[in-house]
Amino acid sequence: MKIVISSNGVDLDAPCSPIFGRASTYIFVDTETMAFEALPNPAMGASGGAGIQSAQFIVNQGAQAVVTGNVGPNAFEVLQSAGIPIYLFTDGTVRQAAEMVRDGTLSSTGGATAAEHSGMRRRSAPAPSTPTRGQQVAALQEKARALRKELATIIEQIDQLEGGT
Repeated sequence: MKIVISSNGVDLDAPCSPIFGRASTYIFVDTETMAFEALPNPAMGASGGAGIQSAQFIVNQGAQAVVTGNVGPNAFEVLQSAGIPIYLFTDGTVRQAAEMVRDGTLSSTGGATAAEHSGMRRRSAPAPSTPTRGQQVAALQEKARALRKELATIIEQIDQLEGGT
C-alpha cells in the first residue's frame, strides 16, 4: 500500500511531523517493500489554505493512506472525500509509522484532530507542537546528510564536465 507520512526529514529514519498541512516534507512509502520517496510540501509556506492544498497534493500523488500527528477539518474533508484514511502517529520515525500501518497496529481517526486555521500561527490560534530538541537535531542531521550527498553529486558532475573539455 502506498502511504504518505508527514515528516521533519527526508528518509525513513526521520522523525514524524506532528502537523499535516505545514509539514516540511511528505514521505511516500510502499509498505510492502519500504521503498520511499521524500517530497517537499508545496503548501508549507502558503498564506492560507495549506491543509487543503496539502491534502490535494497527497491525493494527486496517489496515496492510499495518510499518517500524521494532527489534521484540520478542511484537510480531513478533502482526504475523506477521496477515500483516504488518516492514521495518527506523533512520537517516532517514519519507518516506525510505516511498519505500524503495515502491521495494522494504528487506528484511523474518524474526524479532524486540529481546529480550523490552527496552522496559521495567529496569536489567537493554539501554538503548533514544537519538535523536541532531539527531533530538531535529528532533522538537521538528516538535512546535512542530504545536502552532503547533493554536494558530492554536484562536485562529481563538475569534475566530469571539467575533465571532458
